[in-house]
Amino acid sequence: MSRIGKKPVAVPDNVKVAIDGRTVRVEGPKGKLAWTHRPEVSVSYDVPAKTVTVARNDDNRLTRALHGTTRNLIANMIKGCLEGYSRSLEVYGVGYGVALQGAKFSLTVGFAQPRAFEVPPGVTVTVQTPQARGESEPARFTVSGPDKQAVGEFSARVRRARPPEPYKGKGIRYAGEYVRRKVGKAFAGTAGA
Repeated sequence: MSRIGKKPVAVPDNVKVAIDGRTVRVEGPKGKLAWTHRPEVSVSYDVPAKTVTVARNDDNRLTRALHGTTRNLIANMIKGCLEGYSRSLEVYGVGYGVALQGAKFSLTVGFAQPRAFEVPPGVTVTVQTPQARGESEPARFTVSGPDKQAVGEFSARVRRARPPEPYKGKGIRYAGEYVRRKVGKAFAGTAGA
């Protein structure tokens, strides 16, 4: 039996959970989420105990793998609707910057044209104002929302536009991410004759 899968998921007071067939719906202060689980597992909600439990229907290898995964995905939905998820990113480079206009998020990262991204529904992008940062400070922005997968996926797509390079460290990186630096070419100090 999966040790993660058999642990019940506690539901806080200000979060509502509804199970309709194979669809699990969660509603909380940060938003609403719905997800349809695989038929190999069954999900039940104990209203008096305020817990969600996941049980597997058989002992096949795929079912055992889905047991813990389903439980964690439901736990992530509950946490996301209660607290939300966020990823902070930083843009390093001279002349590099970010801009947000409605649902359009654009990056100026050394290409001829700015890279534009459509912010998906349910995801919020917050840009630090350029006046608040100094000359050597990177441009910072935060991606947040109740859906952990949507927040992580959009953050990764934005980072892929210009990943940090190892020589000068220019590019987009997660806040606190360590970029391993390389030494550039060493030129001869004197031309020997």
